[in-house]
Amino acid sequence: MIRANSRVTINTMRIKQLTGAQVTALEQTAEALHTEVVQAQVIPFDTGNLQNESMFVDYSESAKGIATLVHTTPYARRLYFHPEYDFHTDENPNARGEWYEDWLPGGKYEKFASDAFKEFYRRAGGL
Repeated sequence: MIRANSRVTINTMRIKQLTGAQVTALEQTAEALHTEVVQAQVIPFDTGNLQNESMFVDYSESAKGIATLVHTTPYARRLYFHPEYDFHTDENPNARGEWYEDWLPGGKYEKFASDAFKEFYRRAGGL
C-alpha cells in the first residue's frame, strides 16, 4: 500500500491581484476599443457630438465584468440601426450605420477586443 500526503497552499494575495488585473484589463480594453472606433472614422460626424462629447466608456459595472461604450445622444440609436441613411463623409470618410460591426463576431476586427484584453491582463497581472 502506497501512502501519499499533500499540502495545498492558496495564495490569496495573488488571487486578489489577478482579480484586480481582470478589472483593469477590461477597462483598458474598453478604452482601446473606443479609441480604435474613433480612429477608424466610422461614426457619422456632422457636428462631432455623436463621436466626441456624447460618447464615453462606462466603467460603473467593470467589477462585474461589464464595460460599455455609450452614446448619449437621442439620435444615436436611429443612426446606428439605419445603415441605409446617406451619411456625410467629409469629416469621417468611413461613416456609416452599424459602425461597431467590424469589431463584433464575424467582423474583420473581431479579435481586437480579446487580443487587447489578453495583452492588458498579462501586463496588469504581471504575467
